[in-house]
Amino acid sequence: MQEIGHWINGKMVAGTSGRFADVYNPATGEIQARVALATGAELAHAIAEAEKAQPAWAATNPQRRARVMMKFGDLINQHMDELAELVAREHGKTIPDAKGDVQRGLEVIEVCMGAPALLKGEYTDSAGPGIDLYAMRQALGVVAAITPFNFPAMIPLWKMGPALSCGNAVILKPSERVPSTSLRLAELAKEAGVPDGVLQVVNGDKEVVDGILDNPTIQAVGFVGSTPIAQYIYGRAATNGKRAQCFGGAKNHMLIMPDADLDKAADALVGAGFGAAGERCMAISVAVPVGDETADRLIEKLVPRIEKLKVGPYTAGNDVDFGPVITKQAQERILGLINSGVDQGAKIVVDGRGLKIQGYDNGFFVGPTLFDNVTRDMDIYKQEIFGPVLSTVRAKTYEDALNLVIDNEYGNGTAIFTADGDTARDFASRVNVGMVGINFPIPVPLSYYSFGGWKKSAFGDLNQYGPDAFRFYTKTKTVTARWFSGIKEGAALNFKALD
Repeated sequence: MQEIGHWINGKMVAGTSGRFADVYNPATGEIQARVALATGAELAHAIAEAEKAQPAWAATNPQRRARVMMKFGDLINQHMDELAELVAREHGKTIPDAKGDVQRGLEVIEVCMGAPALLKGEYTDSAGPGIDLYAMRQALGVVAAITPFNFPAMIPLWKMGPALSCGNAVILKPSERVPSTSLRLAELAKEAGVPDGVLQVVNGDKEVVDGILDNPTIQAVGFVGSTPIAQYIYGRAATNGKRAQCFGGAKNHMLIMPDADLDKAADALVGAGFGAAGERCMAISVAVPVGDETADRLIEKLVPRIEKLKVGPYTAGNDVDFGPVITKQAQERILGLINSGVDQGAKIVVDGRGLKIQGYDNGFFVGPTLFDNVTRDMDIYKQEIFGPVLSTVRAKTYEDALNLVIDNEYGNGTAIFTADGDTARDFASRVNVGMVGINFPIPVPLSYYSFGGWKKSAFGDLNQYGPDAFRFYTKTKTVTARWFSGIKEGAALNFKALD
């Protein structure tokens, strides 16, 4: 069986701990590889080597680093099919969805090609008599990224692209469930010109995460995952004096107003609710139709669309709509939550339990599931299911629907479907959520903006990619310079007001 190691100093190395995690084929339930879990000593070695390599990389001028990003982006494009295959094989996504995973990461790399403009400082000539004042952005040093299973290419690229472009060295700890994509990206980064040691990929579990958080060389940590772990990483990183941007769970609502185009709303809900088997932090998991008539008409349109969805392995062709969930444990948890919804009184309109696919009886599949008459106190509403389950919560009025979103503890994304501009503007202005869609179900900003949620969906004051990433991965140094030509005054013992 294949054993997967680490990427250290520009080459693949075997793990030495003797501890491994199983990498499954989610479609068959079979173990397809084992990934080494690093020891504390292995992590410390990777960090020490990154620390040695980083100063020379930071001293490389930004334009040359941008050229490396150009080459990296070109190589990602050239190897798109290969990378998508890796994503699909370990995660279970369909090939078109896996290519989208790679593409959204590539778009951040494309923005990083313009890093010299984003790294420019500020300058004030003659801020005082013979005094110039300027600020410069400098790399932090060695930074770390801890990335989740659900986007094996996109989120590692979201982290490594800006961090490398700013002149940092990066320790990447991908999810041990999907290690291969990050390792292949590291190989392509080396081919593009990233020096040995500047990008290290260390596989591991909580021992490695805690080692990252406690190592004094690491200056910043970026994380994407569940809210409890995001809060833990943020707190421990902050205690150790590190910068941290930690993104957690979500419960994304989509409001459907009576004047909305219900065919378009239904199409949007199916795509946003069931794409990637619902394993997206920006998935719409709660539909909120306003008024019973709207709700009845919406359910009527959703049912045939959901019932014709094709679930299967990625190898079954590009007409497969979504594949399995990531693990047996995830499958059991999702099915348990569906059962709780039924037990607690929700109406199950489309039941995805008991789905069996011929030849894939042991795969981690869950069929698309639709609930109606869900209430706030039910577990399927309160918890992030992270599976192909769409809950319908009926609201009597727009204000009731808006307050449902405002009162929810998560604030990652939300959407409204309406034909009324005033309602849309009011919703966008008042809702306390970081990313808002108007007649757009998954409002992930394009790569030259920044991605980030509010409330318990995010911990830290700067978002991912875009301008915020370049702020996060650099520190500002401000210089006040005086040149004494023509200045004959003696020592000043007090602050002098500027003329």
